[in-house]
Amino acid sequence: MKIVLASDHAGFALKEMLRRDLQKRGEQVFNLGVFDENAADYPDLAVLAALAVRKGEFDRGILVCGTGIGVSIMANKVQGIRAALCGDCFSARSARAHNDANILTLGARVVGPGLALDIVHVFLKTPFAGGRHQRRVEKIYLLEQQAKKQLDALENSSSSAD
Repeated sequence: MKIVLASDHAGFALKEMLRRDLQKRGEQVFNLGVFDENAADYPDLAVLAALAVRKGEFDRGILVCGTGIGVSIMANKVQGIRAALCGDCFSARSARAHNDANILTLGARVVGPGLALDIVHVFLKTPFAGGRHQRRVEKIYLLEQQAKKQLDALENSSSSAD
């Protein structure tokens, strides 16, 4: 499995611990940064990782910031991304099995390192269940498409009015 990792400064230490663990387990891991604890803006890194997952360059993404909220919000702005903020193994399992989440977000100031490792392992090993959940994931995709068309139409109509 190919995994992209990214964090801001608050998530740096946890991301690095996860990177080392995943590499020891033989996973293909690409570290987008940050590479130290100097201040960094989480939207910049989260969008790069989300776009890479969307393009199919990676199977999964793991994003870490202080709470996991900021990177989750940013990643979910990218069409086709289903980023899930998980603070426990049950949520990580459900995010994959029920929602086919393709990015896991974690809060380094919220989840301890041992639990974070467990969450990551559950997230990565859990397959999408399909079945009744497939219809719901397809609905998310269709609603994303409809919203994009509506936004495009609004932008086009406001451009014509200028």
